[in-house]
Amino acid sequence: MRIVETSLWRKHLHARMPFKYGIVTMTELPHVFLQATCEFDGVVATGTAADHLPPKWFTKDPTKDPLVEIEDMLVVIRHAVKVATSVQAPTVFGWWQQVYQGQDAWSQAEKIPPLLAHFGTSLIERAVIDAFCRAKGISFATAVQQNSLGIDLGAVRPELANSAPADWLPSSLPHHVFARHTVGLVDPLWETDINPADRVQDGLPQSLEASIAAYGLRHFKLKVSGGADTERLLKIVEVLERCAAPGWVCTIDGNEGFKSVAAFRTFWESVIGNPKLEALRRGLLFVEQPFHRDLALSDEIGALASQWPARPPIIIDESDGSLTSLPRALALGYVGTSHKNCKGVLKGLINACHISYLRKTKPGQSWTISGEDLSNVGPVAMLQDLAVQTVLGVTSVERNGHQYFAGLSAWPEAIQTSMLQHHPDLYARARQGWPSLIVKEGEVSVESVVRAPLGVGFPFNPEAAGASKIS
Repeated sequence: MRIVETSLWRKHLHARMPFKYGIVTMTELPHVFLQATCEFDGVVATGTAADHLPPKWFTKDPTKDPLVEIEDMLVVIRHAVKVATSVQAPTVFGWWQQVYQGQDAWSQAEKIPPLLAHFGTSLIERAVIDAFCRAKGISFATAVQQNSLGIDLGAVRPELANSAPADWLPSSLPHHVFARHTVGLVDPLWETDINPADRVQDGLPQSLEASIAAYGLRHFKLKVSGGADTERLLKIVEVLERCAAPGWVCTIDGNEGFKSVAAFRTFWESVIGNPKLEALRRGLLFVEQPFHRDLALSDEIGALASQWPARPPIIIDESDGSLTSLPRALALGYVGTSHKNCKGVLKGLINACHISYLRKTKPGQSWTISGEDLSNVGPVAMLQDLAVQTVLGVTSVERNGHQYFAGLSAWPEAIQTSMLQHHPDLYARARQGWPSLIVKEGEVSVESVVRAPLGVGFPFNPEAAGASKIS
């Protein structure tokens, strides 16, 4: 296989309501599409990948200008494309290994963090996988089950040598997955919390209360900011207990807010010591990345296992920047990691197989591969993420693009119509006329995205989507 041609496209998106995650509040950002025309055994096909360029996630540097961070993301994308177009290989996996290694060597020399560097790897990887599936006329699910991508698990994780993805991943896929609803740090909880001047007039729910009523939500992701969150958690739990169906579950996202084990332990003990938060403790699935990345994989964390046996299940997210991150985390006492496509599809697949291996060889612990979000939106990014999450066996996926962006309202009518034709299980026209995500009883359908090459059921044209070509 080889890449024949690539193109990068950009479109600016505005949020319908502010989203505070960690040290930043997002109100607008660029969205990019990367297309790759590839040749596979003489067959030429074009694939597409897409993602936001979100400042302050890949590198949480409070001093850096967000516009500089956006340019940094474009730099790593362009370099990954440069490496990728120089590589030819007999399999997609073999191609990916060479691209990953090339991007890795460059980023180390340039002192670029691996999480940021391999964002570029992930975009070209997704575009190539989409092109491969279109060239072969198969879905991503079929490509994984048949190992058409040529994945050698043992080349990355020796524990998985002499096995294939189909040995570890689900052989039958669900029709729906839970949409885990993000409760951002400034999201209104009750309808009465919304000032009239701040109310969004687009017909979609804005408060947590209204979102539960509209979508029947049962899975929730609660953002915390580094310790002073008990009062807000009390308010959130009050909404969930009064509005959500019995049996609701939740995760807590620390967003790297804790600078020491002691700080997080103090916070957690304040949670478990409060009888009004019993429902939260009962419904907790795991805590995601409480520790800052400078600390998260350090030797200090190893004390978690030996000195704090009563800790909650903890996984990494932002610290999962390289192929060795998960094994390191497991050795330190974490129970798993997250998957989001911006961290890499094949890396996520390998991680999911590793977690499945642990479940079979070391049962009795809550080994976790979770599904997290980067405010993914249609028409490409969210669908591809759903397709991959489902194949990896993730059944509860953070979905917040439809909270913070108004459906497909930013895209031309032709794109909206194509989405409704090819993904009628996923989108329906909202009150304002544009398609929005269908969430029923807290779930979203994955039927059409699993059947598609890599999530998207029609050949996608960035120019027709109103994007501008930038390289």
